[in-house]
Amino acid sequence: MMRILLAICLTLAAAWAGYWFIGSSAMKSGVAAWFDAREADGWVAGYDELTVQGFPSRFDTTLTAPRLSDPVTGLGWEAPFLQLMTLSYTPNHVIGIWPNTQRLSGSEGAYTLTSTDMRASLRVDASTALAPRRATLTAEGVSILAETAPEAEALSMAALRLAAERLEGAEARYHLGLAAQDLAPPASVMAMLDGAGGDAPPRVIESLFIDATADFTAPFDRAALEGARPQPVRIDLARASANWGAMALELSGALDIDASGMPEGDMTLTANGWREMLQIARASGAITPDIAATAEQALTMMSGSDGSLNVPLRAAQGRIWLGPLPIAPAPVLRLQ
Repeated sequence: MMRILLAICLTLAAAWAGYWFIGSSAMKSGVAAWFDAREADGWVAGYDELTVQGFPSRFDTTLTAPRLSDPVTGLGWEAPFLQLMTLSYTPNHVIGIWPNTQRLSGSEGAYTLTSTDMRASLRVDASTALAPRRATLTAEGVSILAETAPEAEALSMAALRLAAERLEGAEARYHLGLAAQDLAPPASVMAMLDGAGGDAPPRVIESLFIDATADFTAPFDRAALEGARPQPVRIDLARASANWGAMALELSGALDIDASGMPEGDMTLTANGWREMLQIARASGAITPDIAATAEQALTMMSGSDGSLNVPLRAAQGRIWLGPLPIAPAPVLRLQ
């Protein structure tokens, strides 16, 4: 009896070892083939070394010195390493770990991204399209700095959380979330606000939060990374909020987005400390002094006795409107 049990155990162990070696080889060849395909498409795509370890229960893939650059968008990324880890019995759930320093590049220049910890979790469909079902990213001690700028010009935050989940019944609709804590703007921005008159805002934006559902032209699957990016066509904003000292801002509403990325729709803005916000918008050049003065008069009449504000806004014709008054240019919502 013991011999039979031993034989069964040895057979199962050999079968599992065979599965792991086949799986690890497939993982390694799949990653290598993807980089080769990007290079054939004209990308800068490569790495110094590719290894898969973790026997018997994991596939731990490590890329040494990976580098990617898309010639169409001009976006590029490189890092000392990238680790992709998955349990061998759930290969469609991947954990990614990034190094403390990464380099990003784009049409406006190159940037250094640093963090004390950055990792992500990704669950994809078990198909060749690798369409994500759910993804989260967490990062601590984040800082981004242009390579040509002094260290004081870094934008930093204590913590960042990003999440996305594809909604059932719609292949290109996603529930999106963002939460950031203790954002510190660059020193030049704070210096500009300090010289704008009035009380200067605190050095740190305590929190930033976004909860939204977005529809896109196509799902974010393997084809989206290899070809044209899906573009947003509608955003239902449940809540976007920010807290910065005495200023508190909350925005909600729905926007339809045309092919050029221009939004159109109605929103509701709730604000405390709106005069300080207006001062910041004027100092940053987001609005002209004339528009700021007109907006202040209108908002004074619309604000409550406690100074709070609850007003409807509309995005249309490339602008954000407060009633008949254009108060800011509308953002262009396009993904590169």
